[in-house]
Amino acid sequence: MSYKEVLEQTSKDIHAELPNNSEITRIEFEGPEVAVYSSNPRVLVDDETIVKGLAKKLRKRIVIRSDPSVRLPKDETTYLITELVGKEGEITSIDFDELVGEVIIEALKPGVIIGKSGEMLRTIIAKTLWRPNVMRTPPIESRIIKTVRHLYQEHSKKRLEILKNIGKRIHRPIIYRDDTIRVTALGGYSEVGRSSSLIQTGESRVLVDCGINVGSNSPNNTFPRFDLPEFDIEQLDAVVISHAHLDHSGFVPYLFKYGYKGAVYATKPTRDLMTMLQIDYLDVAAKEGKTLPYEQKDIRESVLHTIVLNYGEVTDISPDIRLTFHNAGHIVGSTIPHLHIGEGVYNIAFAQDIKFAKSNLLDSANCRFPRLETLFIESTYGKPQDILPPRIECEKMLRNIVNDTIKKNGKVLIPVLAVGRAQEILVVLENLMRTKEIPTIPIYTDGMIREASAITTAHPEFLSKNLRERIFHAGQNPFLSEQMKHVASNEERELIVKGDSAIIVATSGMLNGGPSVQYFKALCSDPNNSMVFVSYQGKGTMGSKIQKGITEIQLMENRKTVMYHIEMPIHSISGFTGHSDRRELENYIRKVTPKPERVIVFHGEESKANKFASWIYKTTKRESLAPPNGTTIRLR
Repeated sequence: MSYKEVLEQTSKDIHAELPNNSEITRIEFEGPEVAVYSSNPRVLVDDETIVKGLAKKLRKRIVIRSDPSVRLPKDETTYLITELVGKEGEITSIDFDELVGEVIIEALKPGVIIGKSGEMLRTIIAKTLWRPNVMRTPPIESRIIKTVRHLYQEHSKKRLEILKNIGKRIHRPIIYRDDTIRVTALGGYSEVGRSSSLIQTGESRVLVDCGINVGSNSPNNTFPRFDLPEFDIEQLDAVVISHAHLDHSGFVPYLFKYGYKGAVYATKPTRDLMTMLQIDYLDVAAKEGKTLPYEQKDIRESVLHTIVLNYGEVTDISPDIRLTFHNAGHIVGSTIPHLHIGEGVYNIAFAQDIKFAKSNLLDSANCRFPRLETLFIESTYGKPQDILPPRIECEKMLRNIVNDTIKKNGKVLIPVLAVGRAQEILVVLENLMRTKEIPTIPIYTDGMIREASAITTAHPEFLSKNLRERIFHAGQNPFLSEQMKHVASNEERELIVKGDSAIIVATSGMLNGGPSVQYFKALCSDPNNSMVFVSYQGKGTMGSKIQKGITEIQLMENRKTVMYHIEMPIHSISGFTGHSDRRELENYIRKVTPKPERVIVFHGEESKANKFASWIYKTTKRESLAPPNGTTIRLR
């Protein structure tokens, strides 16, 4: 059966199930979805059971869209919605996504627009034939989210063609009835950085993560092993991104530079955050005179090919693989990708970068899956000695460091990753000030932290239940605290360095570039100041060297080498990490359901991965491996 015949058969099945007055104008495969266009969509929208029943019967994602010819013009739709909702809803913007027939309504009070039992939404659909997508107005404006939305609007026709091409790959008839499943370690095995795994079935090729090792000085160790014979970009069906950090998403645009035309699957926060980080990566690399692996246009192409999914949403990504994202608890939008291969043939979960404990920012990682044969699990803190202090103890340690430094009229420098640790630390600091445990002094944020926080708060559904309660019901948004001040220029940095006591939260977290290095240079020789590491320091990074105790370091300054003497106290508080410590990893292995037949340990230094794999085998009596990069493992 050809692709055309598959589409024709699907169309026949849909027409047979839908009411005669549905007035279907066309049916298309658009990415993983079957898009049903109707000139009378009210019939299908009013009775949701029709579409749900159809999706269950066909085992495909069905989406109902109004035919563009019957939609109310945009200006009339905007006026009508404004009149219907009135001032009570406090609408801040109305945009349109013609591709999916959505009117995007941002409002300070989205509940008013939704109405009781969704009554207002149904009224808007009935009168305009646009499907309303109601969002809470982000408390902090995000430049990246605006850019992504503008890209989708400007290239709506191109994106439709992209989705149709992706749909052809996903819904093509299965040619090979081969149950063989292999995974090739392209990066992030027996190391931390450049994470990438290639899954091969008889029919499909799927890449899980595509990262960069930002701490590496050698090109051979910076990027995934795409030189291996198993990898062929022309055969690649899909790219799945677990989360936005560069060691998992930084190399995605490279694929589009060299001809990849398929989909990238991610959550909304991951799409926005990885776009931000990739743009910054190019800026930093250009300033350092490094060869750029891709260009801005390749990032734009990646965005246009990205398909966003929510937690728990099951989606076909190739003829024989279904993907489901589960919460990883690592950073906002982070996931454990679960791949269901064939008709119940095999199931794989990639628990890389997980936090199996609640944090101030996120809920704990998911450990329950419908089916599971092989589990891939991280080992960043995989040694038996890698036991981190409890969160409460870490917060007390930070409180004491801040208070001691302020008594000396010094400044506290906290290098952070812009995404994840920055937001966690800001929530902690705001809470300490609000409860009077530390003095009320300025908290300066520098680098991409403000933009990352804007994206974080724009997706509140991905935050912890407690934080959502604080923001939306108690009216306490820690990211809008009066003490938070964002730094935007060198002049401001100089004033901060010369000024009174303050807390400086700046990127990068490993001191391998960014404004944190500038502050370090200015503050390191004064013993009244303090520096606090709150995240993992990658091997070979400047942060790692300082953390290990060096007292002098050579850095470039105006093309000259300058020696910096470190007099300020250096502290490390490891418990704020977004990774699970050894105790949490062991707990995850004990609680994961169902129990996997095989566990593959990766995302950790070689010794840590091996020791954790050994413990898993001894404890569970299940096969446990810690392979190096370049290894191909046959799962079935």
